[in-house]
Amino acid sequence: MTTHTLEESVAKSPPGTAASSARRRPGRFRRAGLPYLLLLPALVLELLVHLVPMVIGIVMSFKELTQFYIRDWGTAPWSGLGNYRLSVDFHAPVGAALLHSFLVTVGFTLLSVALCWLIGTAAALFLQDTFRGRGLLRALFLVPYALPVYAAVITWVFMFQHDNGLVNHVLHDQLHLGAQPAFWLIGDNSFYALLTVSVWKGWPFAFLVVTAGLQNIPGELYEAAALDGAGMWQRIRRITLPSLRPVNQVLVLVLFLWTFNDFNTPYVLFGRSAPAAADLVSVHIYQASFVTWNFGTGSAMSVLLLLFLLVVTGGYLLATSRERRSTDV
Repeated sequence: MTTHTLEESVAKSPPGTAASSARRRPGRFRRAGLPYLLLLPALVLELLVHLVPMVIGIVMSFKELTQFYIRDWGTAPWSGLGNYRLSVDFHAPVGAALLHSFLVTVGFTLLSVALCWLIGTAAALFLQDTFRGRGLLRALFLVPYALPVYAAVITWVFMFQHDNGLVNHVLHDQLHLGAQPAFWLIGDNSFYALLTVSVWKGWPFAFLVVTAGLQNIPGELYEAAALDGAGMWQRIRRITLPSLRPVNQVLVLVLFLWTFNDFNTPYVLFGRSAPAAADLVSVHIYQASFVTWNFGTGSAMSVLLLLFLLVVTGGYLLATSRERRSTDV
């Protein structure tokens, strides 16, 4: 189309068409930018609450920041990678203690996530069928997840007391297990006490997520499997678990991150100094920072923990995405 023809077509167009299109264009841009404008306050708060302290913590990890520089931490001398070398020197006391805490945390996290997923999935499958009182059971199952963390853990502290706790009363006085009441908040048994509280708090979340995932499985699949003679375990293995795979992939990752970073549960359960058997990394870093007043070393440990979680999360997401692509093909 030549320029002359284009001018003729514009001249023949109804009056006001070009003006109305020009007016609509800014309005369209304004509507497209409105969602981003509404997200801006949340973005600013995210920067202030998470990213800014993270950057400050990384800077602190390169400084010899002790109690002598706490009023003006910017004047603390630079140590370079000294704090990181101290943290990963597993032959020295600081590195050996961090390694022990890391191994305890890994074992605790794997057991807690596995038990939370197993109990939550079993409860969701049990409540999948309609029966009388199902709504009441669902509400009762969600009580540990709805309770405030501090109130729930403090209740467990009283239950784990050596002399007058409910746990020893049931196990020793009622069931006559053991020659004498056990210490649950100190010694090796502290690991099992921490694991019990963590699973009690975490499995309702797994139950809630798996229950939501079960709603998306068509009932016709179960009916067809039942007509083919498949039993309950075969239906769970062939239909339920494969259909829940995307849900379980996200659920396991979230449970892993929450459990590995859990600070409130061990801190309320044991106080500022957790026993060696329940010395999680989160409490260990707190002790290295706020008990020994060596904030540089504590910041270096936090950065190492962050890097570990990033590597694990990235590897997990990469493995699950490859598995999804191979399944789709």
